[in-house]
Amino acid sequence: MGTGGHSRGRGALLGALIAAATLLGGAGPAPDTAWHGTVRAPGYAGQVFPPWSGGANDPATNKGLEFTVPEVNDAPDFHGSLDHPKLTIFVAGNYYFAMAPLVAAFERGHPALAGHIYYETLPPGILLRQMKAGGTVTVGNLTWTAKPDVFAAGAKKIKALVAAGTLVGPAVTYASNTLAIMIAAGNPGHVQGLADLGRPGLRIVMPNPAWEGVVRQIEASLAKAGGKALVTAVYKTKVANGETILTHVHHRQTPLFLMQGLAVAGVTWQSEAVFQEQAGHPIAHIAIPASQNTVAVYGAALVRGAAHPRAGRAWIAFLRSPEALRIFERYGFKGVPPSHKAAAR
Repeated sequence: MGTGGHSRGRGALLGALIAAATLLGGAGPAPDTAWHGTVRAPGYAGQVFPPWSGGANDPATNKGLEFTVPEVNDAPDFHGSLDHPKLTIFVAGNYYFAMAPLVAAFERGHPALAGHIYYETLPPGILLRQMKAGGTVTVGNLTWTAKPDVFAAGAKKIKALVAAGTLVGPAVTYASNTLAIMIAAGNPGHVQGLADLGRPGLRIVMPNPAWEGVVRQIEASLAKAGGKALVTAVYKTKVANGETILTHVHHRQTPLFLMQGLAVAGVTWQSEAVFQEQAGHPIAHIAIPASQNTVAVYGAALVRGAAHPRAGRAWIAFLRSPEALRIFERYGFKGVPPSHKAAAR
């Protein structure tokens, strides 16, 4: 190789060494990643992440090794033991926080079932997809099968599923709820009501219409507050420009995204906001006036072909009990309105 070749070779080697030293020394720009170079270790407490229950929502009596790593190894909407459960419940996730005291109270009256109840608290659309898959679900690298004995969701959905033959009647109603605007503590977005959610530049987080039934009630309330234009702004315009984040599991992601600063407000059930406040999280809520609000009534029914029909019927009967209603009321739920009771008959 000639002198010029040696010079070029030394130049290339020197350039490589300088580049390596720059990277190792921390100088120069960081390489771009899927996080756009902004990722860093969380600067907030681990309890910000679900399941938010400190283990209370796991009704299993033998928990063995307890290994939960927030944001990494965490399955907050699956509760209990799959080791031969004697009652399996699929319940819409908007009262996952009430399930621990409900199950504990139920087990006191049915001690043979204690430690043998398994339940899931995903959005009803996702639970129905799991049921259509034979009860089999995969989360991360884990696949398992759980076939429900009881399905609980909005009363209209339950009645429709009874009519379709998926569930066995009667459709039993037991509690009601209303909507609220969940906000980050201190209200950084200065949100006063539903109409503000259409404001350009305001980052919000909303349930996904693809599988979260609450969207029907939310859209009805948005229309009452600002007509079709507000519904379009929240669920079309702002979704398109990135100012509305759509969730997969709103009862987990909405408060989490607010606490992480990804958004400043989102519509949820009032009970979900009340729970977050009771848990001491930096969350607050704004009440929606009755003229703009929507009432949801919850219902439950036995799943056709349930493996444990007797236990399932006992759970459904318990949901109608005064004891169960007192537990629901801790989180802002109310009883079934008289008009809905009449309709149920």
